[in-house]
Amino acid sequence: MNKHDPGGSEAQLRYGDNEITILKQGLFVLCAVSGERIPLDELRYWSVDLQEAYRGPAEATQRWKETHAEPKS
Repeated sequence: MNKHDPGGSEAQLRYGDNEITILKQGLFVLCAVSGERIPLDELRYWSVDLQEAYRGPAEATQRWKETHAEPKS
């Protein structure tokens, strides 16, 4: 198995402040921004409020900017 392309099924998680709870066993989750597979052992970034996972800090920052943008007048 290639760690950058885990086979198997997608996990379903509940994202907490400092932990995740596995609701459905699987080997990976999808990044909410890029759509890339994230092996569970590499998951480090997620949003508790949005309940979504991110591949890395760039994707997490991008989503934060999208959801916290000031409305344009």
